[in-house]
Amino acid sequence: MVFKRFVEIGRVAFISFGPHAGKLVAIVDVIDQNRALVDGPCSGVRRQAMPFKCMQLTDFVLKFPHSARQKCVRLAWEKENINEKWAATRWAKKIEAREKKAKMTDFDRYKVMKAKKMRNRIIKHEMKKLQRLASKKGKKPEKPEKSEKSEKPEKAQKSAKVQKAQKVQK
Repeated sequence: MVFKRFVEIGRVAFISFGPHAGKLVAIVDVIDQNRALVDGPCSGVRRQAMPFKCMQLTDFVLKFPHSARQKCVRLAWEKENINEKWAATRWAKKIEAREKKAKMTDFDRYKVMKAKKMRNRIIKHEMKKLQRLASKKGKKPEKPEKSEKSEKPEKAQKSAKVQKAQKVQK
């Protein structure tokens, strides 16, 4: 597997657990192989040392020098519109949906269950319609046996008439 997200100055990270869980920070400086100096000027995280274990790296990278002041980090953050970009990612939407589902009341879960049942009933009904249409189109039209029997004597009569006409001409 090729890694695309590296620990670097300016890399935006998502804090997965701890007192600031669910917030975004920017890596300002690397302290050692286990910790980094992070700052979240627009997410409410003060500058502090944080272990890499509680951070998940994102695709976003800011341009500023290492150990930059909070003002410089804030300007880079706002220039890149990190908050809007983060809100548009699937990752953020998934987290938001998970939180929304956890906050549902019993009545909300009941309404969701009824809506799913109704949706599945509609889908099932439409699938049955399509299956019936496909089975009718796939079958060859059956020839009724009565019509075949009635046609054979007519052909025999025609051939007899043709034979009589040929005899008369000779």
